[in-house]
Amino acid sequence: MDNRAGEMQVLVEVADRGSFSAAGRSLRLSPSAVSKMVARIEARLGVRLLVRSTRALVLTPEGEAYVARARIILAGIEEAERQVAGGAAAEPRGRLRVSASVAFGEHYLVPLIPQFLARYPRVSLDLSLTDSVIDLLGERTDLAIRIGPLRDSSLKARRLSESRRVIVGAPAYLERHGVPATPDDLEGHNCLRFNFRRSMDDWPFRDPATGASFTRSVGGNFEGNSGATVRRLALEGLGLARIGAFHIHADIEAGALVPVLEDYNAGDIEQMSAVYVGHAHLDARIRAFVDFLAERIRG
Repeated sequence: MDNRAGEMQVLVEVADRGSFSAAGRSLRLSPSAVSKMVARIEARLGVRLLVRSTRALVLTPEGEAYVARARIILAGIEEAERQVAGGAAAEPRGRLRVSASVAFGEHYLVPLIPQFLARYPRVSLDLSLTDSVIDLLGERTDLAIRIGPLRDSSLKARRLSESRRVIVGAPAYLERHGVPATPDDLEGHNCLRFNFRRSMDDWPFRDPATGASFTRSVGGNFEGNSGATVRRLALEGLGLARIGAFHIHADIEAGALVPVLEDYNAGDIEQMSAVYVGHAHLDARIRAFVDFLAERIRG
């Protein structure tokens, strides 16, 4: 009988370690045995999964797709065995790879990490903070925290919280340039903007008299891809910024940033969601982390 799970494990190890010999050492197999198992998969599928570069073995597009699915299948097998061996309440364990934006990570995740690891001491947390939207399968990440609209329908999502956006400026900036009374006044202000695709040079507003929504074009001498960077420059008095309230709540409370044009606030809400690859056997450590965040962050 075919040992397809074993073959998958071998191919995943080769992909991770970049050579037959390194994979063999990890699995206690000879390089020739590893090579034969990979060749058996390729023969069965009728496609090439690996090519040799100058320094290492590299996955073909078909290989990348196969390995991504193999990881899910192997994780499902591992979780099934844990559930059977330890019962339905098997203790979460193993490495958990999480990705989040810099702002969300610094303000929400990092303060909660000690509590989570104290509750689940057999979990090892690997946290990466980036404002880029990553490919979970390609980056071998278990789950990501995303803020704003979700586009990848292949991912499962759980809503954690939400935040409105606020236009703010430092007191020193407002003293130098004045406080805008209406959105039309932004033409004379330096507006700090984001440079990623879902951002825009038109900021949304709502007429306080009629409730009608409208936009105004803004400009300035800085664009960035990080909420933490835009916040820092707003605090330094470089210009006005439109930032998620969760990110700057403490700054507003301390008087370091001052909300402006609140009567015209569009009231748009950004959702904060935990996203992960959906399959039948969600690993206990992923479920535990998502449940923990929902418990501690909601609202």
